[in-house]
Amino acid sequence: MTLAVETETPLRLEGKYKAMAVCWVLGIGSLISWNSMLIIGDYYNNLFKKYHPTRALALVYQPFALGTMAILAYNESKIDTRKRNITGYIIFFASTLALLLLDLATSGEGGLGPFLGVCVFVALFGVADAHVRGGIVGDLSFMYPEFMQSFFAGLAASGALTSGLRLLTKAAFEKSHDGLRKGVMLFLAICTSFEFVCILLYAFFFPKLPIVKYFRSKAASEGSKTVSADLAAAGIQTKAAQFCRLKMKPNNMNG
Repeated sequence: MTLAVETETPLRLEGKYKAMAVCWVLGIGSLISWNSMLIIGDYYNNLFKKYHPTRALALVYQPFALGTMAILAYNESKIDTRKRNITGYIIFFASTLALLLLDLATSGEGGLGPFLGVCVFVALFGVADAHVRGGIVGDLSFMYPEFMQSFFAGLAASGALTSGLRLLTKAAFEKSHDGLRKGVMLFLAICTSFEFVCILLYAFFFPKLPIVKYFRSKAASEGSKTVSADLAAAGIQTKAAQFCRLKMKPNNMNG
């Protein structure tokens, strides 16, 4: 006797609005690092006058974003979605933090060395963007359309939020000595903290929401191979994982 798999979404699933809020935050987090580079362009233009950072950083970002996205798209069926997205947010967090530490280590001095360091971290932003943007969209495609809409709403809100945040941090140090640099340091610190929150939300909070568990279990039952780690994080094992464990038990007993 075979059991029919439910094709309709249960009417009462907890966590829909929480999931939408998390998706909105994740959307902001997937673009806030790159937006921060655009917003603090006045500081880098003043620091690296010889190297035209506004133009150069955009040219550095795009090839790494497109190249990484092409590689991930080619191997999408073999890539664990959870690891892909967490890796992307970790790179965002580490690169934004590294920009802050680089400026602190060089005491805000320009030069070719610090500029090349900034270029490296901007390239990492492109790599992280390719991981997160496609990974989150693929993950949410199994779920409610509202989740995808919330994620893209977060992308749209990211520019406005970073602009407002930059105005506040710039105004806070407007009359102080070296105020432009201090405002940038505070701005980068806030962006770094936001990326860390995104890591925690996606890794620990989002997968445990009942509605997310349902959709990922449904995707696994329909043959998806990229959600097994997400289900494991929520304490749910797929049939394939259970079979592997049962198969390993006799070997362990014989050993």
